[in-house]
Amino acid sequence: MPILRRLGALCLGAVFALGQAPFDLWALALTALVCVLVLAKVDAKARAASLTGWLFGVGYFLLSMHWILEPFQVDAASTGWMAPFALVGLAAGLGGLWGIAFGLGRWLHPGPFSIALCWAFIELARAYILTGFPWGLVGYVWAPTPVAQWHAFIGPHGVTLVTLGLAAMLSVAVHKKSLPTALLAFGFTAVLWFGGNGITPPVSDLSDRPTVRLVQPNAPQHQKWDRNFIPMFFNRQVDFTAQLPKPDLVVWSETAVPNLLDNAEPAFEVIAEAAAGTPVVLGIQREERGRYFNSLVSLNPSGRLAELYDKHHLVPFGEYMPAAALFARFNILGLAARADAGYTAGHGPELIDLGALGKALPLICYEAVFPQDVNGAPARPDMLLQITNDAWFGMNAGPQQHLAQARLRAIEQRLPMIRVANTGISAVIDPAGRIVDSLPLGRAGFLDVALPAPLAPTLYSRTGDLLSLGVLIVAFATLQLWKRRNPIDPEHAQA
Repeated sequence: MPILRRLGALCLGAVFALGQAPFDLWALALTALVCVLVLAKVDAKARAASLTGWLFGVGYFLLSMHWILEPFQVDAASTGWMAPFALVGLAAGLGGLWGIAFGLGRWLHPGPFSIALCWAFIELARAYILTGFPWGLVGYVWAPTPVAQWHAFIGPHGVTLVTLGLAAMLSVAVHKKSLPTALLAFGFTAVLWFGGNGITPPVSDLSDRPTVRLVQPNAPQHQKWDRNFIPMFFNRQVDFTAQLPKPDLVVWSETAVPNLLDNAEPAFEVIAEAAAGTPVVLGIQREERGRYFNSLVSLNPSGRLAELYDKHHLVPFGEYMPAAALFARFNILGLAARADAGYTAGHGPELIDLGALGKALPLICYEAVFPQDVNGAPARPDMLLQITNDAWFGMNAGPQQHLAQARLRAIEQRLPMIRVANTGISAVIDPAGRIVDSLPLGRAGFLDVALPAPLAPTLYSRTGDLLSLGVLIVAFATLQLWKRRNPIDPEHAQA
């Protein structure tokens, strides 16, 4: 019955979401992916296939991104009413992109490989259109497995394309009850798995490597800017910074200092005294001619400003409001925004010089979600440096998914990552995406961790998403050529 198929698509989307952190049930999620392609095979028309894809996407994004409710509860009296609209609207919109992929794929050709190609293209487009939102890409289902190592070669969109191609192959095996096709698909999976093990770099030798101190104050978002709590959180970070023995670098989280940069000199003096000659990197806000910036700065041993970076990839509806004047009429303002139109974007990816430790590519919160931003660095850094305030995301799925994506950025570049989060999870990640050591969610503390050495540049760091785009173009051309040489029986053609 059609209604049961639609309900099945919605439920399968929710099952597919279980492949994301914190569940990481990748095998179950891949099964759901195969099942929805089998389900789409039953749809005789593009419109029906589009509905199947949309419902699958809605189920997926509703569950995988349920953490989006958390920011609206920080000031529940003012913004709590927006929460269900935000989640449902986001799920419906992102699910709509998947619906387009299913409908277009079914229109181009009735087989699942056509849907897989269109889906992979839509996922690539999702990373760029309307400033992009590549959270929870299909290929991320492999994040806890050795297959994730292929990110270093073909990137996240290449892994997504391979994943969808594999699911299409298995759906054909199920639909046609073809054992040879199933064995071929499982053989391909084994190559991905064991090949991933084979290309995984060995554990880094951390002897004689510099030590980084991760400072995690654990300031809940509803208390972070409360005047009664600000001194406590600031002094907590100062106390952690002052502990002996001294590391080679101290890193605080996003917006860790309560002052604007122009008024922060007294705070910097206190921090420098606690650091006792150790350079410090921290997050702070700054104002320039009425414009506000979400910034990262490094302080030299005397507490003077050494480097400055302004976040350039801002969160829409969080750090800035598209069509701000229009939304202001309905009293809808950015959740984390300063002033009427929110933050101002910086100039783009930049490197900061950390002296003996080398050069770092700073990433403030959301920026670590974008592989193309990391690839957009003006030169190859020695490390990735993410500071974030994941208190906005709650204490469960949001921070863990954010960490999982940060690990993939390290794999893609074969660079170590320093990651410091206000409420956790703070970690040092090696170039293979392994967590060297970490501070858990919801705990105040500090951790001294040796920083792994960077490895050689990867294929993905050289080609970016152009390789995946090129493969998709060739695949679409091949599909059209095959379609011309093998006309579809009118009985099975699209209406």
